[in-house]
Amino acid sequence: MDPQALRTELKRLIIDSLDLRGRTEADIDDDAPLFGDGLKLDSLDALQLAVALEERYGLEIPEGEEGRRIFASVSALATCFMMCAVRAGGCGPSLSTRRCRSRPSRYSIAK
Repeated sequence: MDPQALRTELKRLIIDSLDLRGRTEADIDDDAPLFGDGLKLDSLDALQLAVALEERYGLEIPEGEEGRRIFASVSALATCFMMCAVRAGGCGPSLSTRRCRSRPSRYSIAK
């Protein structure tokens, strides 16, 4: 999957699953924090987003510090997604459940 298309798709998932009315994909910067000063998401939003990612793509986001690194930004989330997809042999709803890890990898997404 094209990295920019993936980031756009993840932004759409964030908007739809968190009911961010009035926001568009263009309103969300790829590298802006999803929590705190950026998009201003909270812990409930993180849970809802994790559930949406698991339901749609079969991705399991770990809890704790590792999950916070993955949810740092849309770019970080996309990198995790691509690492999991490479390990599973593809992207999309048929992707088998994989535990996403935020460790550095040669599969990071270039902008």
